Amino acid sequence: MRNLLDKEGTKKVLASLISIIVGLCVGAIVVIIVGLTKDSIPLGGMWDGVRLIFAGIFSTGRDAQGVLTWGYNAQALGNMLFRAMPLIMTGLSVAVANKTGLFNIGAPGQYLMGTMVSLMVALAIPSSVVPAGIIWILAFLSGCLAGAVWGAIPGVLKAFLNINEVLACIMTNWLAANVVTWVFDVTNFKNVVENTKSGYIYKTTYNGVQTPKLLLDKLFPGSQVNGGILIAILVAVAMYILINKTTLGYELKACGSNRHAARYAGINDKRNIVLSMAIAGALSAGGAALYWLSGNTEFYWSTYQSLPAAGFNGIPVALLAVNNPIAVVFTGIFMAMLDIVGVQLTGYTAYNEYITDVIISVIVYLSAFSLLIRTMLNSKKGTKTNANAEPAPAPAPAAEQTEIKEGGEEA
Repeated sequence: MRNLLDKEGTKKVLASLISIIVGLCVGAIVVIIVGLTKDSIPLGGMWDGVRLIFAGIFSTGRDAQGVLTWGYNAQALGNMLFRAMPLIMTGLSVAVANKTGLFNIGAPGQYLMGTMVSLMVALAIPSSVVPAGIIWILAFLSGCLAGAVWGAIPGVLKAFLNINEVLACIMTNWLAANVVTWVFDVTNFKNVVENTKSGYIYKTTYNGVQTPKLLLDKLFPGSQVNGGILIAILVAVAMYILINKTTLGYELKACGSNRHAARYAGINDKRNIVLSMAIAGALSAGGAALYWLSGNTEFYWSTYQSLPAAGFNGIPVALLAVNNPIAVVFTGIFMAMLDIVGVQLTGYTAYNEYITDVIISVIVYLSAFSLLIRTMLNSKKGTKTNANAEPAPAPAPAAEQTEIKEGGEEA
């Protein structure tokens, strides 16, 4: 057991768990403080809020007497998996770039480019001519390719001009927002069936294109979940294998550890930097494609006003997972669970969903300080080791010590 606790991987997991637990506790404290300052929230309402913070995903609503009920909530669990789908992909995007020593803050722009291209392909090819399944595959791959090209731009600037990738990514984010707005503005993909829908792009179901459910609708009836979550998990496994079991993954990590040393060892650092950002862009855009090709929601095309939150939320997902692709699956699901909890707080109590934003903020800050938390765990272990160590033998008496004079003669 002690050997397990001494492993670096275990310490990373403990640091993430501490971040999650502290974040949930802070959220519960906020619920209590808000409840104490509002006369409209009774003591029972505060208790309901605290319970929803920690286990809201298992709440089934209120009964006829207004009491919270608990059990298997298929709709909430399914919607959680649906919302986790893009978070897993954008989390993988940030994690893969971090393995190469790059901070991919350009995931929102890559996400937008994947959205635009995947929707245009899904709606432009008539399903009466080409089977809907083939259109779906073409739309998904095209979206990933668009994200890869968009992600490679900061990679090229970093590799060949040594321009900081954060600045380049911020630039490409807002370029993408304006490009997507302009392209959809001049095309005929806008929903004009209803006057109130003129600012939205048609759902892909308008052309008969939709992600298959793969029997997940039987497990989670009434929810939005579909086979996209399975694709996201498979992609996470593929990224784990790529990073840890292939020569390319070794080269990417070598560049991330020390770019100059990797170049001295014969690794093409410039190529790997560009390739890493291209892979990151494809992953982020793939998350957008999976989300919008589901056919569940319409896309608001005037994106220059804001960037998609799914792109930025991939950063805490990757940080909390310590850039481990497999752990990204679980942290993505956890972040999606907080979204569902926020909806339940709004629907079942007098609180609003912004409390979950406080929880996420605390978790993000703590996950950013995960190295400090691991250092504290190491120092605690070192203190215990020193306390349990046998005392050092006492030095010999002065009379028994041999004095060596200059020249090597003994006294």
